[in-house]
Amino acid sequence: MKRLLRWVFLLIPFITFAQEDAWVFFVDKENVSESIANPISILTQEAIDRKAMHGVAIDERDVPVNESYITQVKAEDGIIVLAKSKWFNCVHVRGSQEAIDALGNLQFVDSIEFADDSLTRASDGFGFVKNDPDSTGQQRVEYDYGATENQVTMLSADFLHQQDFTGDGLIVAVLDSGFPGIDTNAGFARTRDNGRLLDGYDFVDRVDDEFAFSNSSHGTRTASDIVGFIQDQFVGTAPDAFLYCFRTEDINSENPVEESYWVEAAERADSLGVDVINTSLGYREYDNPAYSYTYEDMDGQTAFISRGSNIAFEKGMLLVTSAGNSGTGMIAAPADAPGVLTVGAVDSNGNYVSFSSIGPSSDGRVKPDVMAKGQGSAVIRPNGSIDTSNGTSFSSPIMAGAVTSLWQAFPELTNEEIMQFVRESAHLFEAPTPQMGYGIPNFEDAYNAVLSLEESAFAKAYTVSPNPANSIFQVQFPEGSSLATIVVYDLLGKRVLAQDIARNNNTVNVNTLTSGVYIIQIQDSERSTTQKLIKQ
Repeated sequence: MKRLLRWVFLLIPFITFAQEDAWVFFVDKENVSESIANPISILTQEAIDRKAMHGVAIDERDVPVNESYITQVKAEDGIIVLAKSKWFNCVHVRGSQEAIDALGNLQFVDSIEFADDSLTRASDGFGFVKNDPDSTGQQRVEYDYGATENQVTMLSADFLHQQDFTGDGLIVAVLDSGFPGIDTNAGFARTRDNGRLLDGYDFVDRVDDEFAFSNSSHGTRTASDIVGFIQDQFVGTAPDAFLYCFRTEDINSENPVEESYWVEAAERADSLGVDVINTSLGYREYDNPAYSYTYEDMDGQTAFISRGSNIAFEKGMLLVTSAGNSGTGMIAAPADAPGVLTVGAVDSNGNYVSFSSIGPSSDGRVKPDVMAKGQGSAVIRPNGSIDTSNGTSFSSPIMAGAVTSLWQAFPELTNEEIMQFVRESAHLFEAPTPQMGYGIPNFEDAYNAVLSLEESAFAKAYTVSPNPANSIFQVQFPEGSSLATIVVYDLLGKRVLAQDIARNNNTVNVNTLTSGVYIIQIQDSERSTTQKLIKQ
């Protein structure tokens, strides 16, 4: 009997890992030119407006994967399709090595990348080749922060709230493992009652009920640090942001397909106009050791999820992710990605906590970027009660909400500009460390730094307010100018309004314009100013 058991145990690894995971990349897409020329056919208006606001091009990566290719892959013997990615033009498949290799015979398959990299190198030339890295007039609000006071004031995010920048108008997506209670408990009533809880998705179980999975409340707790609100007891760092909940983490196993779920969710977030993504997840070690990443792989260009994060950044979204809880162990993907704001954990006194993963990335970049409270962080549980949790999982959403509120104040800034202002406001910016990165940001300082630069730049230019505007806005004239012409264009370049204005007659009526993003050009005999206008 002992000998029989020994043979059973020896066979387990081969039985467990007989099925391989891989990404299958396609050669092309259909109707690319037509889709780019008519972007509303592949993106929401919110996504188009956000891209236009920040000068992000709509390109082939926004076009969906060819569904006929996916259907043909599914029809192949021994192949299961688990996820798809339009950014990478690929699908995540599971099957035997032989079955996956056979997909290379399909005319529309460009390359195959196995999660076990040794199989990629052995697969007759198939394999993915990595790219070379190439407001004024706001009404002040006062909150009693209750349990969240320390984690909010540590970042001076309360200053943003006092200026009435609470994430209103911006969209946050939380990619996590489970969201029970967000659709019912009182801690998220403010979000629900104001129509800010948007329709998410469960990418693991492939169901349109992201709140059904109840075996993990991790996503509920992380989301609470962004939008949670209980009067006089709990205030998230962006309590008025819109929220999408996307389940991408399968708690029952550790497998690279979770990276593919994440990328698929990020693609959907981009198409829906999401501004900020919070990821309190990290990937280094898998159940199958052959799939695991080494520290050398933490270069921001190797892990599938890190490559996806970089594309999400290129698409104009701002990504915030936890550094990881490996202590003296190094960061995990996607925290290594250059397009991600990586957040480590400190205690209530602002001191580094021992579980927070350290940097730098394997190619020498500063990671983590910044720090927030991750020990004893206040959270809301599925039953609506307030509790505390430990981990960089919670320092990340605390930071993500603060970033969202700052971006509300300066919507014209790009994701990279916002990230850099946050880094520069941190207390160790001049002397970063592997444990703390650039340190703890001060969002009041970041706000004032942006404001001072804008005031300097705008001193010799025309400005408009309010922006966003409802029905009218006023043009502020620079010194030495008294007459000008204003022209308003839609995003297709069509002139929709033109008007002469003067210093003493500077009101422009845009009541007839539909909601969206417009380009304003103001010109006099000496200068020309071009800027964006949001019409609500």
